[in-house]
Parts: sequence; C-alpha cells; structure tokens
Amino acid sequence: MLVTMIQVVSKEIQIVSNGSMVRPAFRVFAAATLVAGALLVTFSGGMPVLNAQDASPRADAKPLDARSRTIVQSVELQVKRAGAAYSKGDYETSGEALRKAIGQIDVAGNAASPALHDALLPTMRRIINARAMLELEGVTLPPFRIPARPEATADPMAETPGADGASDPATDGVSFVSDVAPILVDKCGGCHIRGNKGGFTLQTFAKLMEGPSEGVVVFPGDVIGSRLIETIETGDMPRGGGKVSKEQLDTLKQWVIQGAKFDGPDPTAMLTSLKGDGTSAPPAAPQPNQPTMVGKPTGNETVSFSKDVDPLLVENCTGCHLDAMQTRGGLRMDTLAQMLRGGDSGSVMQPGDGEASLLVQKLRGSAGARMPAGGRPPLSDSDIELISTWISEGAKVDEALVQTPMKVVTAQAWLDAAASPEVSERRAEIAEADFRLAGADMSRLQQQVSDHFAVWGDVSPATLKAVAESAEAALTQARKFLPRADGTPEDFFHGKASIYVLAKRYDYSEFAKMVEGRSVPSDWQSHWKYDGIRAYVAVVASERATEEEIAQRVMAPVASLAVVSRGEAVPRWFAEGLGTAISGGETKRDRNENMRRQAELVTAVGSLKSGKDFLNGKLPPERADRMAVAIAESLLSRQNRRGLDAVLRNLQAGQPFPQAFQTGMNATPIAFVDAWLQWVQ
Repeated sequence: MLVTMIQVVSKEIQIVSNGSMVRPAFRVFAAATLVAGALLVTFSGGMPVLNAQDASPRADAKPLDARSRTIVQSVELQVKRAGAAYSKGDYETSGEALRKAIGQIDVAGNAASPALHDALLPTMRRIINARAMLELEGVTLPPFRIPARPEATADPMAETPGADGASDPATDGVSFVSDVAPILVDKCGGCHIRGNKGGFTLQTFAKLMEGPSEGVVVFPGDVIGSRLIETIETGDMPRGGGKVSKEQLDTLKQWVIQGAKFDGPDPTAMLTSLKGDGTSAPPAAPQPNQPTMVGKPTGNETVSFSKDVDPLLVENCTGCHLDAMQTRGGLRMDTLAQMLRGGDSGSVMQPGDGEASLLVQKLRGSAGARMPAGGRPPLSDSDIELISTWISEGAKVDEALVQTPMKVVTAQAWLDAAASPEVSERRAEIAEADFRLAGADMSRLQQQVSDHFAVWGDVSPATLKAVAESAEAALTQARKFLPRADGTPEDFFHGKASIYVLAKRYDYSEFAKMVEGRSVPSDWQSHWKYDGIRAYVAVVASERATEEEIAQRVMAPVASLAVVSRGEAVPRWFAEGLGTAISGGETKRDRNENMRRQAELVTAVGSLKSGKDFLNGKLPPERADRMAVAIAESLLSRQNRRGLDAVLRNLQAGQPFPQAFQTGMNATPIAFVDAWLQWVQ
C-alpha cells in the first residue's frame, strides 16, 4: 500500500513538474510521506530517494528500555501530527509539531544512546524533508542535522543507583544548590515555597521530589515525563507574570537529564537556606516520631470525632493550621494524622488525658497565647470540654478517618445525616459558587435536571440536554457492573450529582486552575471529582460538539463517579481505572492516542519498584491513570471478576476500602498490585 501511494504521488510530481503546480504536488507528497512514514533520505531534482537499508536494524542494536521507547513514540507522534496538519494546509500547526519533535530529539541526543539513535534515525530523515517542505511555505524552523551515532557504551538511559536524586550526591554537572535552587526560589517561591498553591510545596528538595498528591513531578533522567519541566515549557507555570528564561529552562532540563541529583548537606533543608558553597543553615532539631494512629471507637464513647470535634477544629483552625499558606508553629492539621505528629513544641495531644494536652491548654489560654489567634473569638467552655473529653476517652477515631482531610470528615458527617434532596440543594449552591469563582457570566448560567444529574453551563439548552442524556446512558452502562442500589434515582449519589459544562477548552482549563487549584493535562476534555458533598463531572461541550463526542467525553468520568460513590474513602486509582474500563473508554480512541497511552503504561510499569509506589502516588497523573485502567482490566478478567464483585458489595455494605478489597480479593491492594507488576514485567 505504501509503495503504491509513493508511486502514484511520484507520477503526479512528474506530470506537473513545470509551472505553478510544482508546490501543490510537493505538498501532496510531503503529507503522504509524513503520515505514512516513508523513509526519505534527500531530494534529487524534485524526486525522493528511498533508502531500503533504513528498515534493517543494525547488528549491534539493543532492545530499547521503557524510557527510550517513550521518546521514540513521542517523536513519531509529533511527526505524524505535522503531516496531518500539512495535508490540511495548516502549516503553522505542522511547524509547531515539528519543533516539538526536534526538541524531543535534542533530549534523546543528550542521552547518548546508540540504540535510541538507531530507532530514531528513520524519523530524523523524515524530519529533514518535512522541514524543507515547510520552509517553502514560509515557516521558520530551528536548524536540524542528524547527530552522529554515539559510541556503544553503557546505556545512560537505564535506571541508575541513586535515581531518587538524594542518595548519590552530584559532584559535577549542574548543581542543585548553586544552579537549580535559586531558579526555583525566584520563580516558584511565591506560590510553592512561601505558599502551598495546588497542594504542592517545594520548600525542600525532599518535598520537590515527593511532588503533590497527584504524583511525582521530577523523574531523574526523564525530561519528557517530568511535569515540572512540561508546565514551565508550555508556559503554564510560573503564574503571576513570572517567566523562566530559555537559559534557566535549559539548566533545569540538564539537571533532570543528569539524574536530578542533590549536592547539599540535607535534603530536608529549606531551599531558601541553601548557599552556593554547598552549606545550609542548621536544620531544626528533629522531633520524636509521634503516633499516626489512635484507637478505634468501641461504641461507648460520649464524644464523636467526626460529629463533635472535627467541625470545631475546621471552623476555628482554618487559615493558621488547616489550608494554611504558612503553617503557624509548625503544626499542620489538614488531617488528624498531621495533628498527631505535633508541631514545633512537640505533641499537642495526650490520649487519655485531655486537660494535660497542649491543644486543650492552648484553647483555654493556660499555655501561652490563647488559641485561636488572629482576633477570632475563643471557643466556649462547652466546646473545649467536648475536645478534652474526646482526648480523655482515648482520642478514638475510625481508621479510615486518620488520613482523611478534616474538611472532608466534617462534610461526610453532615452528609450522613442529610437527606438526598438536602444534598442536591447543597450541590446546587456549590455549583453556582464554582462557576462564579471560575469567572462565568452568572446571568447566562443555565441548568438541566435529569433523574440522577443536575447539569450546569453557559451553553444552549440543547447542549445541556445532550450532556444529561449522555450521562444517564453512561450511568446505565456502569450500573451493569455495580451492585444493585436501593432507593430513588436521587439517592444513587445521595443527591443529584453535578455536571459542569464548559464551552471551550480554555474555560475548562481555567475552571481547574481557579476551582481546583491545579493544571489538568493538555489532552483532557473531562474529569470527575468526589469528596462526598462535592460530586461532579467537568466536561468540554459546545454547540458544535456532536452527540458522539459528548458521549465519549462523559462516559468514563460518570462511570468513575458511580464507582467512587459506592463506599467511603474509595481510592482514586480504583475508581478511575474501573470507571474507564467498564465504560469502554479505552476502546474508542484513535490509533495514535492508543500508542501514546501504551507508551505511558510501559514507562509507568518500568519506573516502579513496587505496588506501594503506585498506590502512594509516585507517578504523574497520565501514567497513573493508564496503569489504573490496566489493573482494572485485570480485575474484570474471568479469574478475578468474582472477587471484584465481592469488593464492590463489601464497599456498598459499608466496609472501608482496604478491608473490602482484602476480603474480596484475598489480598491487600499492595500485594495485588505487586503481583500484577510481576506478571506484566
């Protein structure tokens, strides 16, 4: 087929080789070769010369590792996009795709891998020809020459000891202390050092490498997979008018390529305290480890943490210790586990003795300045007595709530006591507040209500209706895999779930930034969020979107929302993976998209040491989601389906997820993922 295509186009070029028809013929040929993947060497008198040896592997070629395969597939995908845009006459878009491909090859050249060079060679030759054709159309592109093949030495793309960047200090190359830290402090300090925007802090090297809750943002040796580099390169970060220069970006890239090493004395030292001579201010004296678990309730307690204590802490401690831009006294209270670790003064609780606990003493004003500070009124004696009694009774709390954000605990307690219509009303208030925060024209905001959903958006009623119908159809499909739920349709999500319809991709991106405090990947068109009270899907859908496009964007997040709402504290990986798998979302993507996702899966699997890394969020969102889908597909297999059904029944019966999973699958989540990794590797 490819040979026939080339022959036909070649004849066309010969026929129109005189006059003004030469360039259109070249366009046809260039687009055909880019999309089809023809291996071109050079032009000779307007005719391409094919090199049959390009298809033959070198004798010393070695299998590519996961990271190299990702680079090859990424470059090939950009070149194909360039060809598709060229064939439509969109030369600027074609040029932009080719620039990205050239940049990715620069990354590959820094890796100095002969196997990678050989795998990229056919595509690099296509780039030379494509570049020439685009320059005929007036598109300016950076110079590009095929680099010399590196010597066959030890493959630097392979994982190396100390890849976490902390255990093997750098002795040469880019210095984190002298070169990288000053850039991060200057460009990112306002939001992520002096603040905690988007739940991400890089106050220390250790925090930088840990990444936000969505996953790791720096992968040693992998510029393409490191979201820190991606967000800067795309201009998404830093915000507020700051800009990272090309020289600074190159420094950050080189540091990542060289292994993201740390050359300071203490990876937990504040970045602002690091000095160019490799020293830092003395770190604070380490506090003794505090317990992160307390006893389980027996049923005999007179005070409940979730109903009585947590709401008091959320109401009075937010801003200084909860959701704090700068934590007072080193005490974080976003979760009970953080509060149990204490602050600069040590532990704040002594389970079994409320009045001897620093927390109670601070609230009473008997140990220094009375809390809460900032001019807030003190708690009443009865409220303090509730907290003291809870501590004296052993500070008992259900295990699932220890790591749950306190605001979510409060919301869940209200949710448990509220009727579905009350929750629907509360979600409607949240929807209006979210759209207002995202900058929507509230006078144009409309609503469409269906059995299970309330659909909101500044779009036509017909679009809202199409989204609602697609959502109901997606839920019907998902419920085939879930246990039967009793009650009215409004009870399924304990109140109608919300769907936020954004007319443009830009509006969708801004919504995520303003409402959720994060940047969503550039290829996302929809996502879901659930914390009990909040239960929504955000989706891009305009009047121009077809019913099929709307259905494809809505089906997976709706299914995930259905899964996550079946129990308390259902982890995101389980809901996202299972929702996408049961909705058939992975089967309706084009070939290029499936290639990209397969590359993400290969890279994700190859970068993990254990299932614990995956479950603890050590992967970027795209790779974590792709791996979650693959694990879910395994759970849906014939040999595991009965166990999965038991897991879902256990969740709906009220069991915490770890117990529900272990009872149903006869293995803990970590053990199951470890076994799955061993099988796929």
